[in-house]
Amino acid sequence: MPTGILINVASVALGGLLGTLAGHKMSISFKENLNMIFGVCAMTMGISSIALMVNMPAVIFAVIIGTAIGLVLHFGEWISKGAVQMEKVVSRILPQKESDISEKEFRDTLITIIVLFCASGTGIYGSILSGMTGDQSILISKSILDFFTAMIFACILGLVVSFIAIPQLIIFMILFLLAGVIYPLTTPDMINDFKACGGVLLLATGFRMIKVKMFPTADMIPAMILVMPCSWIWATYILPLVS
Repeated sequence: MPTGILINVASVALGGLLGTLAGHKMSISFKENLNMIFGVCAMTMGISSIALMVNMPAVIFAVIIGTAIGLVLHFGEWISKGAVQMEKVVSRILPQKESDISEKEFRDTLITIIVLFCASGTGIYGSILSGMTGDQSILISKSILDFFTAMIFACILGLVVSFIAIPQLIIFMILFLLAGVIYPLTTPDMINDFKACGGVLLLATGFRMIKVKMFPTADMIPAMILVMPCSWIWATYILPLVS
């Protein structure tokens, strides 16, 4: 039973709904300051995950090559177009008030939270672990941060934040169902390097949230696919040659 996934998805949907309803009651300063705190929390989670890294060259290689692939394939642009279309559909169903931010800032912020909710190492690993062992603790812990993050971002973006729960559910359920195939092929070191790669994405996402630097976090997503094969190749073939 994917209890953790359902809780995580519900936290995003409910947080987005409450933020949409209560957003007008919060001052701009309050929302901006709290958003910075969530950015720091995301960075803290990222740093704690990076600390688990075992094979640094493999993780760095995966991040660089994965991001390069994402940039070449315009992965971020496709996600951006999908985010804009999702917002248009939501606006047709439930018209929203005019946003206080520019269209570009709206789109950039929407992409940031899509990556945060759907493509973090914590969420991906938590879904795989849930499907393999039934351990829901990681996803439940993630749900706490996601709930409040969705609430604050919905104050700015509106109800479209709640609808991010749909792609999140699809992605996490696919991973949950594939867990029986993926997890037995991994080693503890591969898992830790995978978490570290997700931590890099979370760190970059945190910088985006506090608007220090707009890292191409959506284009970095392919690194999550490459990191475990890179970790295995490094540990099995390259490391023995250089040791």
